[in-house]
Amino acid sequence: MKTITKIFRMVISVILGFISILLVVLILYSPGKSEPFLDSDGTKLAGSISEKTFVTIGGVRQGMFIKSKNKNNPVLLFLHGGIPMYYLTKKYPTGLEDYFTIVWWEQLGSGLSYNSNIPPETMTSEQMISDAVELTNYLRQRFGQEKIYLMAHSGGTFFGIQTAAQHPELFHAYIGVSQISNQLNSERLAYDYMLKRYKETDNRKMVRKLENASISDGISDSYLQIRDKGMHELGVGTTRDMKSVFTGIFIPSLTCKEYTVKEKFNMWRGKSQSGVSSMWDEILTTDLKDKVTNLDIPVYFFSGVYDYTTSYTLSKAYFERLNAPIKGFYSFEKSAHSPIFEEPLRLREIIENDVLNGKTGLSDTVLEDF
Repeated sequence: MKTITKIFRMVISVILGFISILLVVLILYSPGKSEPFLDSDGTKLAGSISEKTFVTIGGVRQGMFIKSKNKNNPVLLFLHGGIPMYYLTKKYPTGLEDYFTIVWWEQLGSGLSYNSNIPPETMTSEQMISDAVELTNYLRQRFGQEKIYLMAHSGGTFFGIQTAAQHPELFHAYIGVSQISNQLNSERLAYDYMLKRYKETDNRKMVRKLENASISDGISDSYLQIRDKGMHELGVGTTRDMKSVFTGIFIPSLTCKEYTVKEKFNMWRGKSQSGVSSMWDEILTTDLKDKVTNLDIPVYFFSGVYDYTTSYTLSKAYFERLNAPIKGFYSFEKSAHSPIFEEPLRLREIIENDVLNGKTGLSDTVLEDF
């Protein structure tokens, strides 16, 4: 009995020691200060801006990172999907700060803007649109610009394209990255693809799990429990090369030094409460190609051909039906759900040649004055 007790105490001591080391490492990686842009001499780049800031939007304190190598550049407001993405720029630099003053807003209930007192029922598309407009007006005033650019990704495109449609006077252009159209149909396509691929590779365990998960008029919890695992294993999830949400998303979020420990904790606390998206039920019951049919500003869609999180095929079909004065659809041949991270050189080429010039010369489909 004494030997067992001694072994048990040793195991507990090792576990506690390991946890203590992890906490120390986490604290060292969490100073929570925004990192400046530096010139060749290692001093702060003149004219640049790099800050983490908080603004009251819709009566709630909300946070964002503002980054630019030249704060006089056009402003670009970025709307994330189910979870903030700023920390991924450390591994996947986009170069957007060379062209824009980019605002990585962490919207209501997410990341820097998480607050346990926010009623879940208030996190609707209407509230997100209202918040986006309020933040846009703040940015217009602060940076002295009549209009800004609006870029949205994944779940952010659901209210992003509605914001652009309702308030075209505020924006130069709308850029939808992995644009949502009919998400329920997208999930059905993803389910069919994963089942087919796992049958081809004789992965009986995943086939059995998928066959036990229902996709009909709604999305079952059993499907959501294996959805991300399946997509990432097959290279059709967040990125083509990301095989695990834990190593590809969770760990980078913990090692990003521009968040405090509390902010990192709140990021995942918010994610656990919102699930796929705080607007998930609304997204599943809305067909955007019927809800938003016209925009009065240039529209650009960026889509990864391997994207099954928001179907590439459905995004392109939506684009073809959408009316806009100038519009361009851009296929990213090596990408899944995050083309701006996966193919930054192509992104920069499109921004430099098309978006900033209000044309669509590099797109798959060139349609002007549609």
